[in-house]
Amino acid sequence: QLQVVESGGGLVQPGGSLKLSCQASGFTLDQYAIGWFRQAPGKEREGVACIATNPQYAASVKGRFTISRDNTKNTVYLQMDSLKPEDTATYYCAADHRPHMPTTITMCTFLRPQYDFWGQGTQVSVSS
Repeated sequence: QLQVVESGGGLVQPGGSLKLSCQASGFTLDQYAIGWFRQAPGKEREGVACIATNPQYAASVKGRFTISRDNTKNTVYLQMDSLKPEDTATYYCAADHRPHMPTTITMCTFLRPQYDFWGQGTQVSVSS
């Protein structure tokens, strides 16, 4: 079964840091772009960071969040620093199959329909 599972969420004070993990199972990451999305109550799900052969970031998190991948651990990470209350949301990772990725420069996307499957999410709350 192909799936991704998020972990690492929690409660943190403004200015603090969290590191989220997206563990893949049933497939290997080297042919997949991975996106991190978030959804706050009453708002649409939005992309915050994604990585194929290179990372991309939403303007709201650029310079504060860092996405990375460790193919040996089949895991993608989202390091979140300088967290703000407006970062509070449920964070989801999703996988987008790109079979040519190991040998071709590939850009990821924040278009949700592009993604093949999603995790269940992990809650991030930023509050004093």
